[in-house]
Amino acid sequence: MHAVILAGGKGVRLRPYTTALPKPLMPIGDSHSILQIVLDQLASRGFTSVTLAINYLGPLIRAFVGDGHRWGLTIDYVEEDQPLSTVGPLFALKDRLPDDFLVMNGDVLTDLDYGDLLRTHKLSGAGLTLATSERVHQIDFGVLDVDAGRVVGFREKPALHYPVSMGVYGMSRRTIEPYPAGLALGFDQLVLDLLAGGEPPVTYPFDGFWLDIGRPEDYDEANRSFPQLKPILLPGRPAPLGATLGGRTAVGDPLTVADPLTGAAPLTGAAPLTGAAPLAVADPLAVGDQLVGADLAAGAELSAVVRAGEPA
Repeated sequence: MHAVILAGGKGVRLRPYTTALPKPLMPIGDSHSILQIVLDQLASRGFTSVTLAINYLGPLIRAFVGDGHRWGLTIDYVEEDQPLSTVGPLFALKDRLPDDFLVMNGDVLTDLDYGDLLRTHKLSGAGLTLATSERVHQIDFGVLDVDAGRVVGFREKPALHYPVSMGVYGMSRRTIEPYPAGLALGFDQLVLDLLAGGEPPVTYPFDGFWLDIGRPEDYDEANRSFPQLKPILLPGRPAPLGATLGGRTAVGDPLTVADPLTGAAPLTGAAPLTGAAPLAVADPLAVGDQLVGADLAAGAELSAVVRAGEPA
């Protein structure tokens, strides 16, 4: 499965935070960025490849993400020469995209199952599927129902319920075929075009956690709540067979089995790890167990770890 992450915006509403960092790289908690969480989630849901659409401070995103090997993903990039809004970056990718793919904003925190959304989209036959979340707006006044100047109904401070777009979409390539590369177009106009053409999008209702980090107060709330949200957003996945440690590994903090064990695992501490001895695992590993840095070696092969929870 393939995903396109829209990560080129300037994050104007989050200034001054975004004067130095692009919004997808804003830190959440002590050791994660928004984009890191999203890539972890995509990999855990079965996605194998990602395209990042970048513009503002794009080199920082490239430097952080690289080719995606630390997530077990194949990652490439498309860079905007000019702002193309939210759908426009896709038009230059038509020859590189599969028939059906996921599109999402790079500033979304949610525990939505991205894989299930894309599978549901494929089965629907629609050209566009919008993930939606219900929002409630409380009216602070009595609301009158009026017909020809006469009051025909009255509701005291009603609560209005309505679905909103989460910024996560299942899309078919045919939906963007009519649009030329370089055209600036937003999802709002795309939806209107589909309605006018008699191809209405479908929805994927979702009632779990969702936070669009668009304002400073949203960002502050995400950081305050992250210790409680982490088990929901990053439930963890098994250590992959044959994973290796290398690069910046160092003796220090323990590495939790729930974290990916690929690429440069973020073990921190004072002394560098040396040697290349294989990691011996005497007991079964369960998700949440910890591997202490002192017991590991740089480049150690974790082939003994077949799957979290199973004997080595």
